[in-house]
Amino acid sequence: MTDLASTDAPAAGLSLAETDDGTARLHRNLFIAIAVMLAIAPFVAYPVFVMKVLCFALFALAFNLLLGYGGLLSFGHAAYFGMASYVSAYTAKNWGLTPELAILLGTAVGAVLGLVFGALAIRRQGIYFAMITLALAQMVFFFSLQTPRFTGGEDGIQAVPRGKLFGLVSLADDRALYWLVAAIFMGGLLLIYRVIHSPFGQVCKAIRDNEPRAISLGYRANQYKLMVFVLSATLAGLAGATKAIVFQLASLTDVYWTMSGEVVLMTLVGGLGTVFGPIVGAIVIVAMQNYLATLGAWVTVVQGGIFVLCVLLFREGIVGVISKAIKKPL
Repeated sequence: MTDLASTDAPAAGLSLAETDDGTARLHRNLFIAIAVMLAIAPFVAYPVFVMKVLCFALFALAFNLLLGYGGLLSFGHAAYFGMASYVSAYTAKNWGLTPELAILLGTAVGAVLGLVFGALAIRRQGIYFAMITLALAQMVFFFSLQTPRFTGGEDGIQAVPRGKLFGLVSLADDRALYWLVAAIFMGGLLLIYRVIHSPFGQVCKAIRDNEPRAISLGYRANQYKLMVFVLSATLAGLAGATKAIVFQLASLTDVYWTMSGEVVLMTLVGGLGTVFGPIVGAIVIVAMQNYLATLGAWVTVVQGGIFVLCVLLFREGIVGVISKAIKKPL
């Protein structure tokens, strides 16, 4: 089982000694660097922009966990991101829940939705799995469109109150909210890193690389695939619920199929099957959307062109190429 469990995707440029001291030291330094940048970011950049990057980076990390380490391509991750966003916004605005409870409830809904959809989708593989996830996500979009009393229809849920954290700390100030978002992002990143390097993560990699062989060794592949699917959906829900509080808005954009496409783009640009790649991909895509907004509809054309260039120049993604060059997993 060792050769299966310890083998990562060649595209990620991973070394065989994943627990090598040098690699562990590199990862530790990267986590310290990320923590330092998070501490500095709100003082050198617009906090709302940074929070948007962190929310989508967490979303991309969740998707990468499913595709990069579980080998499952989902075209419907917007369902968990968007529905958690709606639930978080609705409960904060109409039920008066504090932000932490609204986020937790939204995350829980994302997890339940992931469990139901995952149980249906893992019955098939490959393109059939992807199409089922897309169809289920479109059902969520149709539900959101046809239930304006809950979702606000085309207007969405607007003016969502940020409230007070634990009923004590007001999050009306952007910088106060930023520290909560940064803590959620860092917690999600550390959780994903731990899962990837746990025995569970190693089995998921084995199933991704050679499912029949993993089954022959006694592993119940479908159970592992369902667990990683639910975990990915839960973290995507956490990102969506947090995003609703940050922007004080939940809209149809959050559950539309283009949102699922964006998270795929972020993951591929950053580096599929790398720990830190989705973060870089999210920064690139969100920055393009923000700074190229004046181009209007041409933003999508520019994004497409940049994506083509990334595929041609960085076949393993930006971080994947760096990882391959230094011969250490990132």
